[in-house]
Amino acid sequence: MAVNLDPVDVVIMAAGKGTRMKSKLPKVLHLLAGRALLQHVVDTAAQLSARQVVVITGHGAIEVEAALAYSTGATALFDINFVRQEPQLGTGHAVQQAVPALRDDGIVVVLSGDVPLTQAETLRQLIAACGGEKLALLPIDFADPTGYGRIVRRGDVVQAIVEHKDATAGQRAISEVYSGIMAVPAARLKAWLARLDNQNAQGEYYLTDIVKFAVADGVPVVAHKISDALQVEGVNSPVQLAELERAFQARTAVQLMEQGVRLADPARLDVRGDLQCGQDVSIDVNCVFEGQVTLGEGVRIGANCVIVNATIGAGTVIHPFTHIEGGKPGSKDAVEVGAGALVGPFARLRPGARLGAEVHIGNFVEVKNSTLARGAKANHLAYLGDATVGERVNYGAGSITANYDGAFKHRTVIEADVHIGSNCVLVAPVTLGAGGTVGGGSTITKDTPPGALSVARAKQVSIADWKRPAK
Repeated sequence: MAVNLDPVDVVIMAAGKGTRMKSKLPKVLHLLAGRALLQHVVDTAAQLSARQVVVITGHGAIEVEAALAYSTGATALFDINFVRQEPQLGTGHAVQQAVPALRDDGIVVVLSGDVPLTQAETLRQLIAACGGEKLALLPIDFADPTGYGRIVRRGDVVQAIVEHKDATAGQRAISEVYSGIMAVPAARLKAWLARLDNQNAQGEYYLTDIVKFAVADGVPVVAHKISDALQVEGVNSPVQLAELERAFQARTAVQLMEQGVRLADPARLDVRGDLQCGQDVSIDVNCVFEGQVTLGEGVRIGANCVIVNATIGAGTVIHPFTHIEGGKPGSKDAVEVGAGALVGPFARLRPGARLGAEVHIGNFVEVKNSTLARGAKANHLAYLGDATVGERVNYGAGSITANYDGAFKHRTVIEADVHIGSNCVLVAPVTLGAGGTVGGGSTITKDTPPGALSVARAKQVSIADWKRPAK
């Protein structure tokens, strides 16, 4: 396949109201696999090395534009521009609004903000078919083509696209339909858009009418037909959104299994971001992965876990019902779990939790913004917040770090080989010296020396023959 050297500008139609979604949220901002429908399309544009993306907004324009605002930053891979379509008078009218933002030297790829799963490679092939000279369409055959524009051919040559409401009975029998995706030389697109009219059954300006203009001008119209319906499936209702979600997850599950991941049940997996897995990873049912998650070789994930923005080291076992929620990958809030660690069940790792190799975090233990060195253990009913924990520390059941004074957070340092008894409160800022022991039930407010036994609790008193008050 020839490599296209023309710049690519992507136009995304995202102005529709989405009445059938029955939601105040603009349709293109509804989530699929944890990302807005429109964000999927923008991300695909990034894979095409697009020069710019022009998003056509209308209904909920302020919300839609705000949702994509971060893409305009200095680190963006392309320029992103917004144009408004108000009122909405059809697909051709929508793309007319983008004309001032388009340069004449590029290829324009037209996409829809509610069609999220078109693959970049498919679009690369469509761009190659355009070649900077032709009008290239992306059609597909549907057993039930109701509602779609039909591809009308004379022999193998495309002559027109006829919208469903304007089609004759014979044309409605055509199963080859237009997906709404095209690649077209920008200069020709601009000229054809200027010739559109609304003399049709819906009184709208159809983008598809540019096909007949291309034919009249002697410009070849080529069709790059695909068979994968998922790539052109749009979302118009909550039912369709749910169906597309499951189809996406099923495809993701197959890809993971082809890489060697063992899934207990492929139908009960949710990947809402980027999941990278080493060899011999196994994942039980009903697990959710969000953001960027990396599972090292031999990691085992138990049932009903939620893992967000985390790196899990090789050989680690995450027991059922564990919730891991890291901050932005690469930041101080990222969650890291070292090789051979044991986490859960019913454990919670919050942003900034960093566990060394062979650390044990047991049932109903919460860790926030804390570092635990190799071999440290907190096995039961405990809280570690804003703490630095040394190697081989044993942190007792029911113990907590009191890290907040009502205005500021303070840090607790527990040096290597410290043993914390059950039901202790460590009031930060405080440092517990290496090898020391804290007796159960102690409230520690001052630094403890290395190797010492520290006990801070009231003397036990028993009053004989005590009687409780009675009515």
